[in-house]
Amino acid sequence: MSLPPNFSLLQVVPELETGGAEQTTIDVARAVVAAGGRALVASRGGRMEAALAAAGGELVRLPMQSKNPLVMLKTARALRRVIRGRGVSLVHVRSRAPAFPALWAATAEGVPTVATYHGIYLAKGPLKRWYNAVMTRVDRVIANSDYTRAHVLAEHRIAPEKVVSIPRGVDLGRFDPEHVAAERVEALREAWDLPPAGEGPLVFLLAGRLTPIKGHETIIAAAARLKGEGRNLRVIFAGDDQGRTAYRQSLEAAVGASDLAGVVRLVGHCDDMPAAFLAADVALLPTLVPESFGRAAVEPQVMGRPVIASDHGGTTETVLPGQTGWRAPPGDIDAWARAMAKAAELGRDGLGVLGRTARERATRLYSNDAMCAATLAVYEELLKAREAGK
Repeated sequence: MSLPPNFSLLQVVPELETGGAEQTTIDVARAVVAAGGRALVASRGGRMEAALAAAGGELVRLPMQSKNPLVMLKTARALRRVIRGRGVSLVHVRSRAPAFPALWAATAEGVPTVATYHGIYLAKGPLKRWYNAVMTRVDRVIANSDYTRAHVLAEHRIAPEKVVSIPRGVDLGRFDPEHVAAERVEALREAWDLPPAGEGPLVFLLAGRLTPIKGHETIIAAAARLKGEGRNLRVIFAGDDQGRTAYRQSLEAAVGASDLAGVVRLVGHCDDMPAAFLAADVALLPTLVPESFGRAAVEPQVMGRPVIASDHGGTTETVLPGQTGWRAPPGDIDAWARAMAKAAELGRDGLGVLGRTARERATRLYSNDAMCAATLAVYEELLKAREAGK
């Protein structure tokens, strides 16, 4: 993908801690640099700053997470200076709060704008709908799935041609079973108190931050039911509580009350997700609210692991029942127990068949290169339209 000479992209995201929006920000920064452009990211920063630097991007440290109107105005002035001083060609916003100062600055400087809908923003009243709609006050909206695109069109009633669906991508270089040393997998299994690979009970992995919407309580209840049926399994919750200590403590209490010590383990944040998926047999995504895309359902499939996911949102596009995994109604303990039992009955050989199908499909449809190429094509289209005076 070619970009205009001296192309400079400014992406805007609240923080660089962890998550799909942050990872996509870094992926696109890397693609812009590879295409000969400059990639700036305005953010408060966070643990992913090193990854941004390794991708060739530059951090512009600003309080983009703030919702204080006075801070937003000050930030908008700072962004105008960045746009002028760094010759920014286009501004790409990835969250609602920072979209306000970013769009004020971009409009004042006459720079085209793009917004990516990374989530489903629900509104119970006109004020929240107005707040959410800031993500549509741009030249082009990118939806990270067909499900998200349909939501944007229904919620905001904007012209369909203004919204393009670009599925989130996965780094196929990083998420490649052939590139993960066995030592990395065994190190995780040892840290998680699991037997060596291929031995012992099946391992189910729920990867994601500790928050009630991720459905951890559903899995604890399902695991208790399966244990009561005499099934031997292990469940790993890999994710940071991000300050939600009360929720983490409630999960630990539920594990204890269900007599699941040694069956369900909370292991905290994991930096090596490719190895984590290989250390498990089945991935879980029991979200109680719809995922706009559900990267946590696609990454394990790329690693050759079937997935059990909630039957709503973007995962209805990425998980094929009986072919690449299973889907279950969100919060339905009986259905989740049945789905996990089906996986257990297949055993590792049967799960391997599903895993190979999952990997073939996911690598074909959800590559990081395809996502980045489509995003850069949107940039190119807007810049050409602006140049032509449209």
